[in-house]
Amino acid sequence: MQTMIRRTREDLVAQRARLLAEVHMTDDELRSRAEVYALSARELSVWHTIEGIDYLLAGDN
Repeated sequence: MQTMIRRTREDLVAQRARLLAEVHMTDDELRSRAEVYALSARELSVWHTIEGIDYLLAGDN
């Protein structure tokens, strides 16, 4: 049996903010470091999660 997780837009925005706070970076800082492959394993995981959240938020419009 598959499990579906439902998240509101507000949940996703809050999760995104928490993730950025965990790595002590702004969105621009994380994006810039990702572009030059300068992220730790944890930061890379956060980056991929944020990319997914951004994808979901873009589809919510």
